[in-house]
Amino acid sequence: MSIEETIKDQINSNPIILYMKGDPNQPQCGFSSQATQMLMACGERFAYVDILSNPEIRANLPKISDWPTFPQLFVDGELVGGCDIMTEMYQSGELKTLLAEVSPTEAGEEKEAE
Repeated sequence: MSIEETIKDQINSNPIILYMKGDPNQPQCGFSSQATQMLMACGERFAYVDILSNPEIRANLPKISDWPTFPQLFVDGELVGGCDIMTEMYQSGELKTLLAEVSPTEAGEEKEAE
């Protein structure tokens, strides 16, 4: 499987997935930290990929998503955006609503995407 296929499979296999620096318990940048805090506050389970541990994903995801920075949040197979867009959506309540619509699992858990 090519790296592009792997990324597309991750996005399509996980209703909520965050590509970030580090992991939710130890984010490696402020924006990733903010993003995970917002997702956890919304109370829905989400998958994540540590792009620092996956340099091929880090290099290729921006080509697929047409989004140059990290973190990147995908919901139901679609790019939502980065930390700035997530913050606006979180503050308006839109993020919680969006995540609740697609979350199929128990609240508050995160898992590393395969």
